[in-house]
Amino acid sequence: MKDENFLKENNARHMWHPMAHPADSLENPPDIITEAEGVQIVDIDGHRTVDAVGGLWNVNLGYSCAPVKAAIAAQLDRLPYYSTFRGTSNDAVIELSYMLREFFAPDGLSRAFFTSGGSDSVEVSLRLARQYHKIRGEPGRVKFLSLKKGYHGTHTLGASVNGNANFRTQYEPLMAGCHHIPAPYPYRNPFNETDPARLAQLCLAALEDEIRFQGAETIAAFIMEPVLGAGGVITPHESFMPGVREICDRHGILLIADEVITAFGRTGSWSGSRHWGVKPDLMCTAKAITNGYFPFGAVMVAEAVTEVFEQDRSGKGFIGSGYTYSGHPVGAAAAIACLKETGRLQVKDNAAARGAQLFKGLQALAAKYDVIGDLRGGHGLMCALELVSDPAAKTPIDMETIGRVQRAAYEAGAMVRVSGPNIILSPPLVLTATDVQTILSALDAGLAAAAG
Repeated sequence: MKDENFLKENNARHMWHPMAHPADSLENPPDIITEAEGVQIVDIDGHRTVDAVGGLWNVNLGYSCAPVKAAIAAQLDRLPYYSTFRGTSNDAVIELSYMLREFFAPDGLSRAFFTSGGSDSVEVSLRLARQYHKIRGEPGRVKFLSLKKGYHGTHTLGASVNGNANFRTQYEPLMAGCHHIPAPYPYRNPFNETDPARLAQLCLAALEDEIRFQGAETIAAFIMEPVLGAGGVITPHESFMPGVREICDRHGILLIADEVITAFGRTGSWSGSRHWGVKPDLMCTAKAITNGYFPFGAVMVAEAVTEVFEQDRSGKGFIGSGYTYSGHPVGAAAAIACLKETGRLQVKDNAAARGAQLFKGLQALAAKYDVIGDLRGGHGLMCALELVSDPAAKTPIDMETIGRVQRAAYEAGAMVRVSGPNIILSPPLVLTATDVQTILSALDAGLAAAAG
């Protein structure tokens, strides 16, 4: 590794960072993380913090997870790469596909299509949805519906169904035929409805209305996150996703669950769909599937959709999607080890317990600081604080002030994520009760800095 002075002098000089303005990265160079172990990260100056971001929602098992590292090393020694395009496969991906079928059986999912990550998984699921209807003789079903505030990656179709202007405006025009309905977001919604149950029904009515307006015979799929992550941990009422499932069934529309964040235990259930008692037609996964140690993802396919493809004899079922790294043997080996360790540790149970502890502590901070306009979470280890400068008017906090909150929290011992006016928390699922207290104390220090 180059010496510290070299790294600091060249920080952000020769690369553009994702989800950042290049000028801002130059003026405010990012923290340089050089080590990590367990749930802690260490920067180039030796400052150690609890990673309350969990990498980027993906390091569920923490850093330096020995079984995953060992599996990667062993696979690199034996078979570092081979394609899974038609005609060849590898032993690791065969074993993984079997394990995923078993893991997602309660969700009604029986096949896996492998990708290089979350955005890929979303793109493939949308393509498969259109193809499904073409095979069935309904080629006019090409449109997609989604939620405002939803996040579905950065590929063209994914960006088109995204419900946040930050990921859309500079890249428009995007794909035609993508339409959005209001999110079940009690703090801010066009109905001025604060009751989550009533709001869920209003949003479901908006979905019905949009289907009538567009024509059900033109709609391929509705895509949603069981809990909206990057949009600010917006948790719908328990009636919402089952209501979406019923509407989609009635109109012949596929339901795609974007579980790039929520799969593998984060909500306190093994999947976000299972958390709400819903079986989707397609499920997008990535992130925690390899604990962030290897770029990898999978689209899981329901049995009813599987049958349409596998029984086709017209040629329309040919899957014209794929990536050089689809089913990469090293990624598959990492995923196998992650699934085994995830099950051994039963991380969903710890996510539920530590998530309840974290949410209770955040409630105390919300009572203490007026700058917290809204607190969201309470389902596993995913929470958000929405900060405001005027609680009565719900005026979003300015970026300079929320930056001070983040910086002070970091200095006090916890890395937290800023997304717009939100402080988002998505720590590893192996967090301890002591780690939760560290995060809460650091946030207390950060919020005090903003209040001061």
